[in-house]
Formats: sequence, structure tokens, C-alpha cells
Amino acid sequence: MRGITPWKVAVGLTAVALAAAGCTSTPEPEAPKTDGSFIISWGEPQNPLVPAGTSETQGGVVIDALFTGLTNYAAADAKTEMANAESITSADSGATWTVKLKSGWKWHDGTPVTAKNYVDAWNYAAYSPNGLVNGTFFADIKGYDKVATADPDDDGPKEAPKPAADKLEGLAVVDDTTFTVTLGAPSNLWPIKVGYSAFMPLPEAFFKDPAAFGQKPIGNGPFKLESWTKNVELKVTRFDDYQGAEKPKVKDVIFRVYTDDAAAYEDVKNGTIDFQQQVPQAKLVGDLYKTDFGAASSNKPVSSSAFLAMPTWLPGYNDPKVRQAISMAIDRKLIVEKIFNNTRIPMNGWVNPNMAGFKDGVCGEFCTFDAAKAKALFDSAATKPAEISLAYNGDGPHKAWVDAVCNSIQTSLGVPCVGKPFPTFGEFRTLVQTQKMTGMSRAGWQADYPHIENWLNPLVKTGASSNDGKFSDAALDAKLKEADGTSDLAAAEKLYQEAEAMLPALMPTIPMWHSSQQSVWSAKLGTVTINTFGELDLATVTVK
Repeated sequence: MRGITPWKVAVGLTAVALAAAGCTSTPEPEAPKTDGSFIISWGEPQNPLVPAGTSETQGGVVIDALFTGLTNYAAADAKTEMANAESITSADSGATWTVKLKSGWKWHDGTPVTAKNYVDAWNYAAYSPNGLVNGTFFADIKGYDKVATADPDDDGPKEAPKPAADKLEGLAVVDDTTFTVTLGAPSNLWPIKVGYSAFMPLPEAFFKDPAAFGQKPIGNGPFKLESWTKNVELKVTRFDDYQGAEKPKVKDVIFRVYTDDAAAYEDVKNGTIDFQQQVPQAKLVGDLYKTDFGAASSNKPVSSSAFLAMPTWLPGYNDPKVRQAISMAIDRKLIVEKIFNNTRIPMNGWVNPNMAGFKDGVCGEFCTFDAAKAKALFDSAATKPAEISLAYNGDGPHKAWVDAVCNSIQTSLGVPCVGKPFPTFGEFRTLVQTQKMTGMSRAGWQADYPHIENWLNPLVKTGASSNDGKFSDAALDAKLKEADGTSDLAAAEKLYQEAEAMLPALMPTIPMWHSSQQSVWSAKLGTVTINTFGELDLATVTVK
């Protein structure tokens, strides 16, 4: 999934220098062009370009170019730093927060960015009939239970009851540059969370025609939308009135759609395009990408991890024993070695190592390959699938590892396992979110903010925005709620760890591996900065 906020733990790569102990920048031999452009490999987004309606990477990278929220995450240490906000303060131990905006910020249409733009955007996102996927991120604001109701049968004929209110009780505009946020329970984590794109504002133009806006959004970020030809390319151009600290060094960025990662790789190599976020798996073998690109490449751990989403609503997959057995049947270490050339780290828990609150080994035996134990556990389940399937998007580099995973499962359990590709990422995600999958599906998560909470609430809590398997457990929900309502950060972190410790018995998802990303770029690019999510930091790129 997305988790694609600009937590910029910069790597500072350049095409001419890459130090062994860390990456450093070397001055360009000549001044970079300020009117230049570059092209990056991209995939068509699943949803319209509305911040709280985007939870996947393809749309997310464009959202981050077009919009700026209250905060960013510092390059050096991932601490929260102010962006559009002048300050975010609380006088009552985290129950109520006062947000003051910097003056002078403008939308791309020239209108001012105001406190009302934030309050209106958050109310719209939280109101469940509007159907924005990131609406649950506002659940800790007072009154959320009155603006959001659950669909009683998801994709069935029954509709969710109309909420009692259409605005969050905890939001109030004080003046043009000030608003207050009252939470349902005190939390010192809240100012960290608001760097996520779900919390970005929306201009008045959005509310006049939300559907049209999603196709031609007006943001307040470093770039503005120039054009968008569906399934071909999207172009953004520098917003010269941008008030943020990091102003773009180029004029235009073009996102070009590729459905074949091998073709994109060759186009970077021959200079047709300029950046590929993840090279094809075939180029990992023998470090071929390093041979092809040399210093114009990177290999960096990123705050992203891979999971298998389990359709817990289906007979067979709704038994934790089956899910545990499938997990034990996967030889993660061998797959990482043979398919990924040791560029991944086998997971043994549900939280990325870069997160505050990470603990190693939480998954224990259920994430450790043991074919005999896996088969015995699988055979002991009362109801189990006669055939196991693993769905994925065919326009991404997934076939090789999916086939390897299925082979490991089939060999261990003695049950057929097949990979099921779908043509595009958007089609694949839509089928996942509408519960059309008949087996497992690939899933990934990139951190929205650097805390263990972000790897639990959005992924395994009942009704959460990225709970692809529709998993639900009352005791886990209660533990997460206890942690959410704990104002002391250290105490809350411990409670979230207790919640993660409950997951092996439940196995809501199957942890696979943490990512290390291999990116390549053309000789045209000068400064290349890649953040902890593996995304190219568009504002700092220079071209020769």
C-alpha cells in the first residue's frame, strides 16, 4: 500500500559520488539547469488525485508533488518539522491541539490557504458516505463515531446507515490561520501523524465539483498539474509562488506510464526516460544493474515491507491455523536469496525496523520455514482451501517471487498453489478492496510516519483503510484503542507492542520481507535524493 508521506530520510545520492559509509553530494561541475525537465517511470493511479482518497504509491507520489500539509519529516532524523504550519501546540497534555498556519501560502489558483481549507477537507474525508479510503485516519478526532458508519455487508445489498452528523465535533476554525483539534482521548502521537497526505488541505474549488477536481487537482505544493493523458503520462510544472522551504530545481516533471518494468529499465539505460524506482528482478542477478549504471544507481533499505493479504471472509482462509500453516510453508530465506539476490530481509514480525517501537522476532515460529510443522498444522484445520492462489498486478515485478512462494507452499503443504496476475495495478487494487479475490493477494506497506502505530491501526484494526483481508478481532481492537488513548508516548509504544504480540495467534496477514530498493537513473540527472520510501525527492532533483 501507500504510506507515502514525505518522511525524507535523504540518501543524498549523486551520479558522481557514492561513499561506502553513506552517500554524499559532490558539487556539480557546472550550474544545473533551472528550466529543465526529467521523466520518471510510473503506473496509472488507482483513484482520482485527492489526498485522502489515495492510499497507493502511484497516486501518492503525484499527491506529494501537488500538495503540502502541516508538517514534513526531517531529512536527518525523521523528526517532525513544520511545513504549512507555523506551530502545533497543546496546553492540556495532548487532548486539544491548536494549529497556526504560516501566512502567505497560496493555492495553485492564487487563492490563499486558510484554516478552513484544512477543517473542510478533514470533515469531508471523515464523513463515511463520501467514500474516501483514508477517512479512518481521522478516527481519533472527537465526534468521528458520529460522522462514520460501517457498511453492514460491505459489497452486499445493504447500505451503511446515514451518519448522525456530517462534521467532526473536534474541529473548529478560530480565524483564517488558526484552527483547533480536540481528540477523543489525549495523544502526543497526533502531531507526528499529520505529516501524512490524508491530512493535507483542499481548496474551495474541490467542494464545487469533487469528481472533476480529482482529474485536475489544484494543490498548494511545489508543483502544479499541467496535463494528464490517462494511461500515457502526467506532467507537473513548478509552482513559482510555492512558499515551502524546498523549492523545485527544475521546471517540469513527467510521469510516464509503463506496464513493463523491463522496458522502463531499457529506456532509462538509453536515456529515453530518466528514473526507475525499482529495477526488474532479472537485473538483480549478479548485480547487473550496477554493471549497467555504475554510480547512477542505488541500493538502499527503505521503510517498506511486503505482506500477503488473507481473505478472512472466505471458508478455509478464516481459520488462523490455515494462515499460520501457509506462513510456515514459505521459505523466505531461500526466496530472498534466489529471487532477490539478498536485497530483501525476511520478516519475523509486522513492523518495519525503521519504526519507533520495532521489536525483532515477534512472529516467532510462524514466520520460520518448517515444511513438516506447516503440513501438520494445515491438515489439522477443520476447513481449508482445496487450492491456494496468490493474486498480484502483472504490470509490476512480481511474477518471479509469486511463483517461488507458490512453489514453496505447494511443496510443503501438498496443495496446489497458483499465481493469479491481473493486468494493471488499478484493476488489481479495486478487486482487492471490493472483496472480489478468491485467495491471497500481494500487499505492501510504506510508512506514513515513523511509528509502530502506523503498522497496526491502518492494517489490522477492524474496518481500517488498508485492512485488505477484512480481518477483525475484538480483543486486538480493544488493545489498540487503549494504546491510541494513552497520551504518554513511551507508555503508548509499549501498548502497541503488546498489540503486535497478539498477532501470531491471529495471523491476520503473512509478513514476507522488508525492502531494500534498487533504483537507476540517466546521465541527465545531477543531484538525486531518494527518501526512506524509495521515492525520488522531486523538489531537490537537478538536471545537467
